[in-house]
Amino acid sequence: MIHTLKSLGGMFVAPHHLAAQAGRDVLRDGGNAVEAMVAAAAAIAVVYPHMNAIGGDGFWLIHEPGREPVAIDACGPAAALATPEFYAGHSAIPPRGPQAALTVAGTVGGWARALEVAQAWGPALPLPRLLQDAVRHAHEGVAVSTSQHELTRQKLDGLKNAPGFAEAYLVNGEPPAPGHVLRQPALGDTLHALGQRGLDDFYRGETAARIAAELQRIGSPVRATDLAAYRAHFVTPLRVRLGDSSVYNLPPPTQGLSALMIMGLFERLGVREGEGFAHVHGLVESTKRAFRVRDRVVTDPRRLPADPQGFLAPEALDALAAEIDPARALPWPDPARPGDTIWMGCIDAEGRAVSFIQSVYWEFGAGVVLRDTGICWQNRGTSFSLDPKALNHLRPGFKPFHTLNPSLALFDDGRVMPFGTMGGEGQPQTQAAVFTRYARFGQPLQQAVSAPRWLLGRTWGDQSTTLKLESRFDPALVQALREAGHVVEPLPEAYSDTMGHAGALVRHPNGLIEGAADPRSDGAVAAL
Repeated sequence: MIHTLKSLGGMFVAPHHLAAQAGRDVLRDGGNAVEAMVAAAAAIAVVYPHMNAIGGDGFWLIHEPGREPVAIDACGPAAALATPEFYAGHSAIPPRGPQAALTVAGTVGGWARALEVAQAWGPALPLPRLLQDAVRHAHEGVAVSTSQHELTRQKLDGLKNAPGFAEAYLVNGEPPAPGHVLRQPALGDTLHALGQRGLDDFYRGETAARIAAELQRIGSPVRATDLAAYRAHFVTPLRVRLGDSSVYNLPPPTQGLSALMIMGLFERLGVREGEGFAHVHGLVESTKRAFRVRDRVVTDPRRLPADPQGFLAPEALDALAAEIDPARALPWPDPARPGDTIWMGCIDAEGRAVSFIQSVYWEFGAGVVLRDTGICWQNRGTSFSLDPKALNHLRPGFKPFHTLNPSLALFDDGRVMPFGTMGGEGQPQTQAAVFTRYARFGQPLQQAVSAPRWLLGRTWGDQSTTLKLESRFDPALVQALREAGHVVEPLPEAYSDTMGHAGALVRHPNGLIEGAADPRSDGAVAAL
């Protein structure tokens, strides 16, 4: 029997149990949902280093009862020196190493901006309190997860020669075994310093000077002036109206548009039952239409070819949905996009909710670990193209395409639902699966997260565009999808990492909070 956990005093969900507990403990100490999220974001950067780091980016949706959600873009731009000339001789930006570390890390700036939102909610907990669990885990050590071991092993050839990687994450040149105690003292010292000197120190203080000097020494184009110029900023979230709810997500440069489009298109297909052919086929076909729009539109906000919100207008969704054949699959040769990430959610006792995502793009990002600060730096800038005619062509000061996209639904009956997942190309697909299972077909929240999932597009380390299915799907459904024209690839695992690590929370009008963590992850729901 799958049980959905419930509580009244606040709840946190994360793909690593120590991060969920760090957030829950801040709630226990009187903190609010934003403060809990900052604590968990710092902690998970230590305990789940293959999936995220403080050298990466982040995005926030923050909801206060009675108000529209607030969105924060904490994505860093390309460095001033990151020009096409810097990559002369390359056909594409290298995916690993110093040249892959070409964008500013925005997530710490996002923490600071979110804490500004929370200032109006009452007395704040001290910043050292918010970072204390992360500091402790970095200094005292954390058990290496099976996920970290496996992904380090799979990606070792591309990572082992990146500056600082072997010293930080290998044991005698080999991936640490599950259960190995990983200590990150330099990162612990950095987090402690940020607690003492403030988060701004990451961009315009002593920590920034150390980061910039190390990045320059190893050959990255990022400089102190790039860090000093950066600030996370508030943006207007995208919104799609469904029959009984409004769902929010982030605007470009994220693919939040595609997540909302999938839900909006599926809503128009009239599917009445979950888990059958109509459900899976309908969401996959909606995904194809949404991804084609995404790939044509999503880029740095300053060079958008069209208004993203326009694609979420009822008439635009009606027209696209009418193209979907309920019985046949659209051929799908389109290229896939990679990405690895964490999503976390929190709801506090006052009903304030946060949907948050933090990433370094590929596993361990650029693989670069700065020896003076212990920071692993992202390779998000590799999603830029060196083709000057491409939509997302490299330009200094511009933001790269982002797979990251946290969702938050507000139901007309008063329920609030932050939800999301990691998993690159799979993020919008999994969000739509979880949402429709819970909101349309009445499945308990934990069942909606645990149920068999699919992914149209890449697996980790692969560029295939097949429709991948976990092994728990009914063979008759798999055959029906094949007969409809889907190029199906069954996976051997019942619960596959390929499908990402999802989570969801729901707060009911009476104050009851429900939470679901993904059995595919090392995560947990932690509650008061």
